Amino acid sequence: MEAVKMAEEYKFETRCIHGNGGLVEGHPYGAVSVPIFQTATFAHPGIGRSTGYDYTRESNPTRHELESVMSTLEEADDSIACTSGMAAIGLCLELFEEGSHILCTEDLYGGTVRMFESIGEKRGVTFSYVDTSDIELVRKSIRKETKALYIETPSNPTMKVTDFAAMKEIADEYGLLIIADNTFLTPYFQKPLTLGADLVVHSGTKFLGGHNDVLAGFVCIKGKGLSEKLRYTYKTVGCCLPPFDSFLVLRGIKTLSVRLERQQENAKKIALWLKDRPEVKAVYYTGLPEHPGYEINQKQASGCGSMISFKVDSEKRARKLLESVKLISYAESLGGVESLITYPMLQTHGDVPVETRERLGITEDFLRMSVGIENAEDLIADLEQALAE
Repeated sequence: MEAVKMAEEYKFETRCIHGNGGLVEGHPYGAVSVPIFQTATFAHPGIGRSTGYDYTRESNPTRHELESVMSTLEEADDSIACTSGMAAIGLCLELFEEGSHILCTEDLYGGTVRMFESIGEKRGVTFSYVDTSDIELVRKSIRKETKALYIETPSNPTMKVTDFAAMKEIADEYGLLIIADNTFLTPYFQKPLTLGADLVVHSGTKFLGGHNDVLAGFVCIKGKGLSEKLRYTYKTVGCCLPPFDSFLVLRGIKTLSVRLERQQENAKKIALWLKDRPEVKAVYYTGLPEHPGYEINQKQASGCGSMISFKVDSEKRARKLLESVKLISYAESLGGVESLITYPMLQTHGDVPVETRERLGITEDFLRMSVGIENAEDLIADLEQALAE
């Protein structure tokens, strides 16, 4: 109990490194970094006895430490580390039976939509998509078979903001679960479980790992009942994060707070610069006061992160920019120390029907940028030369 009490007193930055306290004391030989327990199985001390670990598909000391750190950061009752963010979302889908309906933010990551409309619907679960920033529209879209609200805020890639307090009120009224994708802001800037969510999913590949070198995903859980259901499925389907990958994500999390502060600082400078460029028609960044969701984001999050989307004045200019950047990489993914720029219509949302993409504004002139920790002036200079005629 003393370690837990101490953890409540630790600030977020300290918990990124020390978790709930006492991690080093539990490591063999006093190792400061968590050892990589690269083993598939563990010997039993005797019949009917266990060291606490039996088989890595079910649990592993390296992964357990990562899950413990994630739980203290998200203020969760349990966290499950998966092989990818998609594996984490797939695990959540196993909670729903045939005939269930899930109401989703309309502007979701394209891979999430692909999973819902292929694997989810094949299992008899149906999905509908609405603008969850429109509270009355959400309420009107609930059916008798609706079991959950699936929220991504800010949304990917148009950065719409959903009000968690309003969603919690609706969920309580209709007896719904709230599942929130917190990949963009991470628990450093936003803690959905404290705002009313029941489950939080992450692509740990992104900001949590932070170095574009590992795939990972998380489900962070409120409540013992949900934890038991998901843990049982987890060990059964075997989507467990390997020990070495767990080590890499733990190493990344140690610098989460300092990376995100620098990335956000850079993003604010770049968003303001983009606003004044004649080639740029619109900038979507929740840190700009004119953003429609600015006030709500200020209320429920401690920051605005480092994801920016913007529209240029033509498809030709968009394609030229992608092929002209030198410092910034034209690549999928986000959240790493390196700045990346993406063409959502071809990459992240390539599987979304054209009419849906265009209705959402994900058009041929639309770009998404993940701002890294480089010098902001260097990043701006790279964008400037890439935007030039």
